[in-house]
Amino acid sequence: MLFLPGFLGPATVDAAHVDQPHWQLPLAPQGAEADAVRHVLELLESEYRQLAGLPLELHIEVVRHLLAVLVLRLAHVRGARSGDEAGSAAFRSFQQAVERDFAHTHRVEEYTRRLGYSVRTLTRATHAAAGCGAKRYIDDRVLLEAKRLLVHTALTATAIGDRLGFPDATVFTKFFRQRATETPATFRHRARGHRP
Repeated sequence: MLFLPGFLGPATVDAAHVDQPHWQLPLAPQGAEADAVRHVLELLESEYRQLAGLPLELHIEVVRHLLAVLVLRLAHVRGARSGDEAGSAAFRSFQQAVERDFAHTHRVEEYTRRLGYSVRTLTRATHAAAGCGAKRYIDDRVLLEAKRLLVHTALTATAIGDRLGFPDATVFTKFFRQRATETPATFRHRARGHRP
């Protein structure tokens, strides 16, 4: 789930420590925590899809408040505050570099060259912090942006692939199909549901 800085109110950002530069391990809420998170997610998804049910300004406020509830719940799940290993300088540097450059390079070696770490160091730091290797982390970020662009823009798959640094549409479609198990066109149609 992506949202722009400033979408959540300052009180929520402060209470959930959203703007803190630390990384959190993947969370696995259990029991009542899992039920609460699942319930909020279902409400958020339902409200997000019901664009025509309210005037646009009210719809945005409902989504903003439900997102705030979700962020606050996740910030207080047991295990949300990670240790030193998960907050390593190597991972934080890598995370920031990926966020800045994922549309330009998808190669771990390029990030290691720029950041001055070995592939092994970045892979270990990423695995400790995010539960996956460095290459998967990059690919997951590229895939997330591809999905966002497919759902929220009218750009063609070719234009999206170009924007995300793929040499041609065939390579982008192959990447997307391998990671999302469907073509970009199929994903767009399914994700948009009844929306144009």
